[in-house]
Amino acid sequence: MSVTTAPAPLLAAYRGRPVSRRPVWFMRQAGRSLPEYRALREGTSMLQACLTPELAAEITCQPVRRHDVDAGIFFSDIVVPLRLAGVAVEIVPGVGPVLESPVRTAADVAALPALDPDALAPVRAGVALSVAELGAVPLIGFAGAPFTLASYLVEGRPNRALPATRALMAADPATWHRLLAWVAGLTTAFLRAQVEAGAAAIQLFDSWVGRLSPDEYRTAVQGHSAAVFAAVADLGVPRVHFGTATRELLPDLLAAGADVIGVASDIGLDEANDLLGGTVPVQGNLDPALLSTDWPTLAAAAREVVRRGATAPGHVFNLGHGVPPDTDPDTLTRLVELVHSIPSAQES
Repeated sequence: MSVTTAPAPLLAAYRGRPVSRRPVWFMRQAGRSLPEYRALREGTSMLQACLTPELAAEITCQPVRRHDVDAGIFFSDIVVPLRLAGVAVEIVPGVGPVLESPVRTAADVAALPALDPDALAPVRAGVALSVAELGAVPLIGFAGAPFTLASYLVEGRPNRALPATRALMAADPATWHRLLAWVAGLTTAFLRAQVEAGAAAIQLFDSWVGRLSPDEYRTAVQGHSAAVFAAVADLGVPRVHFGTATRELLPDLLAAGADVIGVASDIGLDEANDLLGGTVPVQGNLDPALLSTDWPTLAAAAREVVRRGATAPGHVFNLGHGVPPDTDPDTLTRLVELVHSIPSAQES
């Protein structure tokens, strides 16, 4: 809350209320597109940076200072909860998360360790430092959704086709559901720690869920994402659900219990709003590829996203995916200025 007691624009938009300016932030805004991030990360592994509170907080705040975005998103990684629970996982540069031993059998699932709540101390500390530095700018907590995190456990490393994941889902549903229940519990603890330390909203990322049909999602996944959202509902913060390539899944993502739906670039926000029944705010969804084009093209595309987003009960401007690492930071700053300058029918 600001000194005027008016809610931050991000939180107002997430709740479908009038905004003082159109809020904007970017997925992966804290990262390799920023020279100050690259300098800070030099000689430090990804997981070390995530679990060093001072580093995580500084990286979280860098894009807010530079771009004047309307939120920080806590700097972490989708596999941090796995590491904190004792799962042997490393983030290999150029590859992504790699597990020492994939989880593919009932015995593997039974052997998964329980999370010691004290292991979340670095996360709580990093969030608290971030919140103190951000001041009136809200911090978004984040976690990977059960399906995507489970897919990393099963595959052992990134694999867009998800062959082992799909095989386990089909061949041994009981083991699959036990795995997702374990992941959902871990994700819930990770999110609760962030909110209890000061995060003002949360976002659940389901990077791979677009690989599923609606029937597969409803049968094998939805209940576990719903369990996460239900388990943090008492915290009273807006809950955002985002997945890539989810055009056909949007109503099902909403049914899992989110307050806001993040929309990828595979559908216009007006069409997404129709699929969602015009019932919730949306977030998104500029194509990240356009960040490397000329300014007139980018500006026109951004204005079109704003136009389509205005059909929903609320709109937070974002990308349809993360900021590419080769993005010119000045382009993002200019884009934020543009979005903030566009009048909104929802302005207070």
